[in-house]
Amino acid sequence: MMNEAIRSLEPHALWNCFADLNAVPRPSKKEERVKAFVSHFAQRHGLECWEDSGGNVIIKKAATANQKEAAPVILQAHLDMVHKAADGLSFDFENQGIEMWIDEGWVRARGTTLGADNGIGVAAILAVLASKDLVHPPLEVLLTTDEEQGMSGALRLQAGVLRGKTLLNLDSEEDDTFTIGCAGGIDTQVTWHYAESREARGALMEIRIAGLRGGHSGLCIHEGRGNAIKLMARVLAACDECVAALSEMSGGSARNAIPACCTARVVVRDEAAFTTAFASVAREISEEFRASEPELKITAQHVSPVKDDAATTLKAGDQRALIQAMLAVVDGVCRMSAEVPGLVETSSNFSLIRLGGGSVEGFGLQRSSVESGKHAVAAAFAAPFHLLGAEVRHEGSYPGWRPAADSAILRRMQRVYHDLFGQAAHVSACHAGLECGVIARSYPDLDMISFGPDIEEAHSENERTRIASVQKFWTLLTALLADLA
Repeated sequence: MMNEAIRSLEPHALWNCFADLNAVPRPSKKEERVKAFVSHFAQRHGLECWEDSGGNVIIKKAATANQKEAAPVILQAHLDMVHKAADGLSFDFENQGIEMWIDEGWVRARGTTLGADNGIGVAAILAVLASKDLVHPPLEVLLTTDEEQGMSGALRLQAGVLRGKTLLNLDSEEDDTFTIGCAGGIDTQVTWHYAESREARGALMEIRIAGLRGGHSGLCIHEGRGNAIKLMARVLAACDECVAALSEMSGGSARNAIPACCTARVVVRDEAAFTTAFASVAREISEEFRASEPELKITAQHVSPVKDDAATTLKAGDQRALIQAMLAVVDGVCRMSAEVPGLVETSSNFSLIRLGGGSVEGFGLQRSSVESGKHAVAAAFAAPFHLLGAEVRHEGSYPGWRPAADSAILRRMQRVYHDLFGQAAHVSACHAGLECGVIARSYPDLDMISFGPDIEEAHSENERTRIASVQKFWTLLTALLADLA
């Protein structure tokens, strides 16, 4: 019932589509149900719809009456969403729909990501497809899959499928900004095997770093937010003399999110010395991040004494080598753009780590608007792990989107925006990975632009979208389509 309040918001058509969409689980790489939902939606409205060889859904809608000679326009968004629940909340993303509520002018979810990224864009497209009175040119809709986990849907898009020469990407997150460029990215995966030991004796303690803001590893990387994995490395290094052995570690929730939480289980040989060292480093880190991470909590609690064969751990030499690699790995902003003031050019995010049972799995995402910079920072991320003797793989590379300041669709949107709202929109590039650069590989002549409503804290359980901004976004989209007709 809580989602019924969402359906009463304006514009009704968009919010009802968003409520329907958010009732359908749509994790990356498992979009079968949401693709079926979208296909059924198209069939109900008598629209041509099919799935291409890349797993993307394509829908066509004829122009409104007297607009049949207009050039077709491509509307594009992605179907999947990042799944992140608040620490301690049990939520089955593969079977449960998102529970939404209204919070003082914003729509949020109950303890999970909202899916406004990119669900609002998808909902807007569905509302346009269902409309009977909106004026628009011929429409080609491209709903891609797996954007959040590597853009594989866009990467597999074949040339020749789409006829339009103008593409509107509805995946930006500021309603007064038009995005005309973005960073490319590459995933770095690390696997390291170690010989397990059962020799450690002492108290089994669980160290926990939680309460960090997390968030989008592209859009938020310049804000100095804490990375829970990197902070855990600092804690373990500071307590090295009194920690006998590391048994387990788990940190991060998604490849493209800044880790908000990390836990480690360690065998402690000297509890008194550990308590002193831990309190000192926890206090030091908390003071360091008091302005940017006010909810940060660094705790350690006793789990149980370690009995014979009760815990498998790393050997001392392997443990120190791993912690040193974690300390050394590049994370955060690496270079600012010399061409676009205030734009992050190159960054790295240590996204995930899982340790236990004789192996370590790590994951990082490197981004850059300069192709050579992307590969250079990926190599820098990999270097400490290479020295450790780990297997390192670089996968899922996708290109950036080079800004085109002379874009015809940009000029048209600037005029429409000014006519509607009486002021000029900002024009910028972003450090997030948009699919425009990937799509341009198959369609190099496309004139593209990205825009959307205000969405804050995407990729975190605090994700929210401003209600008035969604109305503004809808007003702009529908006015632009009428202008293009």
